Formats: sequence, structure tokens, C-alpha cells
Amino acid sequence: MEQEMEKKRFGVLLCAEDSELVRKKYGGYFGVFVRMLAEEGERWDVYRVARGEFPDDDELALYNGFVITGSCNDAHGNDPWIHQLLNLLQKLNSINKKVLGICFGHQILGRALGGKVCRSPSGWDIGIRTVNLSSSSSLKLPSKLSIIECHRDEIWELPPKAEVIAWSEKTGIEMFRYGDHIMGIQGHPEYTKDILFHLIDRLTQHNYIHQDFAMESRLKVAMWEPDKDSWKRICVSFLKGPL
Repeated sequence: MEQEMEKKRFGVLLCAEDSELVRKKYGGYFGVFVRMLAEEGERWDVYRVARGEFPDDDELALYNGFVITGSCNDAHGNDPWIHQLLNLLQKLNSINKKVLGICFGHQILGRALGGKVCRSPSGWDIGIRTVNLSSSSSLKLPSKLSIIECHRDEIWELPPKAEVIAWSEKTGIEMFRYGDHIMGIQGHPEYTKDILFHLIDRLTQHNYIHQDFAMESRLKVAMWEPDKDSWKRICVSFLKGPL
């Protein structure tokens, strides 16, 4: 029992439904994040918040940190679960809990802290993009890294006291820090290229993107590789490092 209590414990706030490919190959998006972030001796739990599954308030202190996933929903939307998630994130901020937000998670963090999220005026960003990283961050970031992107919304206005730590030609806020306990990443450090190809196919089938745009995106993705190992180090260092 004592050994169980000493384990580091993390929660994944799952904001998307698993596709068949991701479920069969990776054990769902929860499995994708565990593969990137988990280390031996840790406990990882999943809360399917898009279905209304949330941790109780008295459980929050048990966790070393939380990760918020991507989603097909809009972070600027008003679904009941999104408002419940906003309330949870405000509570986590108030107790200085480590929170890492990815794509939708990045955007919903920005909104919860007082920033503004909207549709990108330049449309979808799908593919592998090079982002510029700040040299002033305590995370000791390289100057440039490539990351998989798949979004059409973005943080338009930062929350007060937040700091931009990465940007690109397409998106002005690719990453931000808020204090030492909150970080958002617009891209997908956890994605593999086959997950992205699968998403491009699904977006095309549902008429979110045109066939020619999808074909162009696939060709570009095939030519480049994301810096997955570097992103993994950044995410693990933030989530498990000291406050």
C-alpha cells in the first residue's frame, strides 16, 4: 500500500472519441499518450471528459499532473462538458497542478485562463510544420523543431501573464507557458504519421477539407519527419520536472 502511494500518478483528460485505427493499433488516444509520456513505476488514469467523466475534486491532489488531448470539438464551443472542463482547469490552476495541453487541450487551457480562441483566419494547418522556439524559456529549447499539425482553430489572444514560447509562419501561438505549472502545445507531439494520414482521410470523407488539399498534405507529410524524440523530452521534462 505504501509503495502504491509513492507512485507518481497522472491523468489524461480525453476529449476525443477513438477511431478504429487508433484503438486497434495503439489502444486508443490514451495509449498514444501513455506510449509517449509514461515511465516505469507510474500510474496513468484516463477520464473521458467528452463523455462527462471527470475526476472528483477530492481526487485532484492525488495527481502529479494532467494531460489534455486533442478533440474534434471546438475549444470556443459551449457544450456542457466543455464548460465543465473549463471549471476543472481553473481549479487545477488554483492549486498549481501541472497541466499539459495538446492542440484542443492547448486552446482550452488558453480559454480557461482568460485568453481568446477562434477559427484561424488562414484556415486549416495539416501536415508537418517547423516552429520557432524561444531561447528565454527555462525548458532549454532548441531554436527550431518540426511537429505534426492538424487544426483549424488557434489561440488568438494570450491569457494575461502567459508567455509565448513557440510560433510559426502559420500560427502566432504554437506554444505558451503560464507560470511553471501550465503549458500548451498547438501541434501534436504524440502523433505518428499514420495517425495523421488516417485523420486526413476522415476529414476528406466528412467534407471538412477538399480532396486536392488532402492529396497535397499527404505528399508533403511523406517528405518530412517530425522531431518526435525532442518533443517527448520537452513534454516529459515539463510534466515531471520541479515547479
